[in-house]
Amino acid sequence: MRMTRRVDNVQFLPFLTTDVNNLSWLSYGTLKGDWTLIVVNAVGAVLQSLYILVYLHYCPRKHAVLLQTAALLGVLLLGFGYFWLLVPNVEARLQQLGLFCSVFTISMYLSPLADLAKIIQSKSTQSLSFSLTIATLLTSASWTLYGFRLSDPYIMVPNLPGILTSLIRLWLFWKYPQEQDRNYQLLQT
Repeated sequence: MRMTRRVDNVQFLPFLTTDVNNLSWLSYGTLKGDWTLIVVNAVGAVLQSLYILVYLHYCPRKHAVLLQTAALLGVLLLGFGYFWLLVPNVEARLQQLGLFCSVFTISMYLSPLADLAKIIQSKSTQSLSFSLTIATLLTSASWTLYGFRLSDPYIMVPNLPGILTSLIRLWLFWKYPQEQDRNYQLLQT
């Protein structure tokens, strides 16, 4: 985004859902006392927030992006208020928060496929990031194994769609190879 000063080929929804996902898992990790979840998701939330700010800086349609951001932050605040103020039992809070986090993790992994019909119709994967696809595959596989190690279905199960959607995106890259754009070629030289 910084090099091209444009966000035309960058999807915003993955940044937003990943930020909400990190903040949700940070709450779950805090409640559970799991320092791996706390540290990883604190770093992730900071990075995703920075990505959102960079996206906003280069986005010509700021109003729509700000509305999406405000809506998801509102949902996050309502969820936070519910879990921390209205659910007094810690075990029930942990289970409900785990379910809430699972739903957001699944939405985060599914969000890059929002343009699936457009990709197939145009036979172009320009709107997908290959490096992000590989990172998602590795991340979702790692979290699935971590959840399996802890016997925590709230960590393990929602990361399985991340593996599946990454494999679908890899198939799309194979089926519709990206043409290197001029800006990418300039970066390589």
